[in-house]
Amino acid sequence: MSKQVAVVITKLFEDVEFTSPKEELEKAGHAVTTIGFEAGETVDGKKGTASVKIDKSIDEVSPDNFDALLIPGGFSPDQLRKDDRFLAFTKAFSDHKKPIFSICHGPQLLINAEVVKGKDITAVKQVAVDLKNAGAHFHDKEVVIDDSGLISSRTPDDLPAFNQAMVNALSE
Repeated sequence: MSKQVAVVITKLFEDVEFTSPKEELEKAGHAVTTIGFEAGETVDGKKGTASVKIDKSIDEVSPDNFDALLIPGGFSPDQLRKDDRFLAFTKAFSDHKKPIFSICHGPQLLINAEVVKGKDITAVKQVAVDLKNAGAHFHDKEVVIDDSGLISSRTPDDLPAFNQAMVNALSE
């Protein structure tokens, strides 16, 4: 059954951490909606290989309309985490135990949404201490799956395993 996947994203995201998961989710029959600061805005990845047109502004969406949340890495999560609207949107997925897929710097948004305490998670190495300080159980593995539905990976090298874990989670 097709699922609705929200992607919170803004400029300077890690290109392949958006394009690869999006491609795999769509190939598995799921719908992907990009959510940013302004609908219709085009945001570019930090490597310059991907551009994304924002489907919906954060003000136009409700977590109730989505089955899962994807948070690509790069500099995007750091920009999103200063905005209370994105924090509330993210927290709602955690509160309702909906799957959250986070890679690389993605957990920065989760830390500020205060949803990592007691959870098993991974991220890019430089975010590890922030996760530990926020009360998460950090694991340096290519994919970590927490009982809450949080699925995380470290870097683009982990994308094949990350993508498979996402697709598997949505097929359950």
